[in-house]
Amino acid sequence: MKDVWGHSGSMDQSLSELEIRHRTLAREAAVEGIVLLKNEGVLPLSTASAIALLGSGAEKTIKGGIGSGDVNNRENISIYQGMKEAGVTITSEDWLEDYEERYKNARNVWKEKILEDAKHVDNPFDAYASNPFILPEGRAVEAKDIADAKAAVYVLSRISGEGKDRRRVKGDYYLSEREAADLFFLNEKKIPVILLLNAGGPIELTDILENTENIKAILNISQPGQESGYAVADILLGNCVPSAKLTTTWARRYEDCPFAEDYSYLNGNLDTEEYKEGIFVGYRYFDSFGKKPLFPFGFGLSYTEFKIEFKGIETSEKELTVEMKVTNIGDTYAGKEVVQIYASLPQTEVKKEYRRLVGYAKTKLLQPGEAETLKITVGQKELAYFSEEKHQWIVEKGTYGIWTGNSSVSLEYSSTVKVEQSVSLEDTCVLENTAEIEEELWKTYECRKTTADNSHCIVFTPHPEEKKIYRSAYATEQMAEDLLPLLYGNIAETTSTLGAAGIRVPGTAGETTEGLLDKYGIPSLIMADGPAGIRLQQHYEVDRATDTVYGIGVLGALENGFLVDREEHEGADQYYQYCTAFPVGTVMAQTWNRDLMQRFGEAVALEMEAFHVNLWLAPGLNIHRNPLCGRNFEYYSEDPFLSGTLAASVTKGVQCRKGCGVTIKHFACNNQEDNRMGVDVKISERTLREIYLRGFEIAVKEGQPAAIMSSYNLVNGVHAANSKDLCTRIARKEWGFDGVIMSDWNTTVPEDGSVAWKCAAAGNDIIMPGNAEDAESIRKAYRNGDLTEEEIRSCAGRILKLISQLA
Repeated sequence: MKDVWGHSGSMDQSLSELEIRHRTLAREAAVEGIVLLKNEGVLPLSTASAIALLGSGAEKTIKGGIGSGDVNNRENISIYQGMKEAGVTITSEDWLEDYEERYKNARNVWKEKILEDAKHVDNPFDAYASNPFILPEGRAVEAKDIADAKAAVYVLSRISGEGKDRRRVKGDYYLSEREAADLFFLNEKKIPVILLLNAGGPIELTDILENTENIKAILNISQPGQESGYAVADILLGNCVPSAKLTTTWARRYEDCPFAEDYSYLNGNLDTEEYKEGIFVGYRYFDSFGKKPLFPFGFGLSYTEFKIEFKGIETSEKELTVEMKVTNIGDTYAGKEVVQIYASLPQTEVKKEYRRLVGYAKTKLLQPGEAETLKITVGQKELAYFSEEKHQWIVEKGTYGIWTGNSSVSLEYSSTVKVEQSVSLEDTCVLENTAEIEEELWKTYECRKTTADNSHCIVFTPHPEEKKIYRSAYATEQMAEDLLPLLYGNIAETTSTLGAAGIRVPGTAGETTEGLLDKYGIPSLIMADGPAGIRLQQHYEVDRATDTVYGIGVLGALENGFLVDREEHEGADQYYQYCTAFPVGTVMAQTWNRDLMQRFGEAVALEMEAFHVNLWLAPGLNIHRNPLCGRNFEYYSEDPFLSGTLAASVTKGVQCRKGCGVTIKHFACNNQEDNRMGVDVKISERTLREIYLRGFEIAVKEGQPAAIMSSYNLVNGVHAANSKDLCTRIARKEWGFDGVIMSDWNTTVPEDGSVAWKCAAAGNDIIMPGNAEDAESIRKAYRNGDLTEEEIRSCAGRILKLISQLA
């Protein structure tokens, strides 16, 4: 979408056909990603029944998280608007009008604080990230607000984002004083309450649920994108039936999470983060140690009921195939169900978690009485463990239990699989940087015994993996000195910071170098943030006389320009870049629908084509290690298998369009935001490989992404962008990744950050967004012999190959 002068976007501000189509998809995805957690007969609602709509997110519904994961879209549909347009009578109009004024005042106060703080930091984004907007409290709910209402819909909303973890305070992880008082008041009035959770991660509800009787329904809507209100109305009114499942465990209390008090800022040490829980993350911990969650992994209700039947299991050379029959046994609503396959592994050679997810599938829309048979494959590596002693992935000799159901706690033992001899699937590289971590949970862990069901017993003989031979692209035609600019992004005249480093398309995150354009005719690649859609500058102006874009800086590219007053330039041409704000990563994952994820990827690719973007900086694959991580909303799950397979589907969708590539991120262990550029993650190799790298591995092998983004943090003492273990030994030599690895933005800026020339030496091909200091570091290292010509040509070769594929 470029005009005759070559500018991205359109001078026509009207709604495009692409926007219309993608609005429909965004609504569909939101509907399919909303999880029904509780329903005691109150849902669905009737349009003939008046409701009281209350809570901070009722009219100010949060579409997504803040930071680079935000999308500057045209319009957001609130829950209030969605319900009103559906014909529902709202009894709380006065409360909502009062809240509107409180919200406006709070936003203006927040804006002034950001602008003032921005004067005292090098990067204005730091002022923004350090002070996420907190939704104001509404006035107390009164009897008049619920008069004549048949039910109260109360929306709990939270904002979180890049650069800061959530806090264990009232109004964030816990209910605020006002929210609790409102819910107790509604309970006293004995009005049925439908609680909507509009947040990027869990909110602790145990106390309020234990002390009230009238919270009759709970929906985790999370942050469902620009069509939030329409999607919520679809579910509440029964126009669509819930089919989503949680992708992370909701603890009854925060203290129930393993080593909860040691996370991020809580123990006072932001320099080191020890992953003492080992592989016991999420349901692996709750299930293995018999800890009861509030809402379990994989859980989600429907307006109808399903019968799930195990029909048999077959083996082939490298996988199992489980056959399941699903029948809609309800008599009113059509719906979809998610079938989940878990395995319990032998505990002989080493201890393992009690069960793990190894397969899943979602049915089509089943009418009452209709059935569908699903064949779900289980790859042999999903049954393997990693041996640190042998440096191998091993399928252990012994008995494997196959469990089937529709959540991690609603499973039936369906079959026994016997492996008669331990088999090494693959040998791995010996890593240079490892850590001795005392994973204390192993000391008390006694795996629950599983009684084998010999009536459904088969023998499986695993086979070693076929090793993909890594062949590095290698630049040979250019002088080595000429190739150096490829190793860092296009150096802008102003400081390159988040959302303002792009030159050719305003609001893009950055570009590869144009330094080889004149001499070699090699163009640059344009990169845009994700993962809830493409993040561009919604509006920009061009000086007609000079054909140059008027800059708006970092703050102008955030919050749809709210932080910087829009300046009109006389005679300037106006351009618009309206992108679609899809649901956040967690909502998309809660669909458990790989076909939908692929269609989502295809839609993103169409917008990339429209705005001439080559690389999308998404999807995000980091694990929901702890519910306080400020960026969990961008990520899919606590489970690496679910994360990896969904990311592979999105990748296939995006990359089915020529010239479009994804950048899976953040590689690896970016599981906290406080001191994200300096924290050193101490982790055992087994935990690293089985939990935090496994999703990336699946995405690489199944999806073949164009690029990977390394994370800011250190892993066992080495910054990810400087880690040869991660970038070369694991990603390339073991997984066969032949794409480009880039750094996260400004990773080399802090004094104790990544070292520029060491990025290339490690196999991190590009430093983004690029600055003069990066260029000098690389040139100096080349002159001194610290950075070899072979390393330069290897990095440059991969970049040139990607440019030839995408430009």
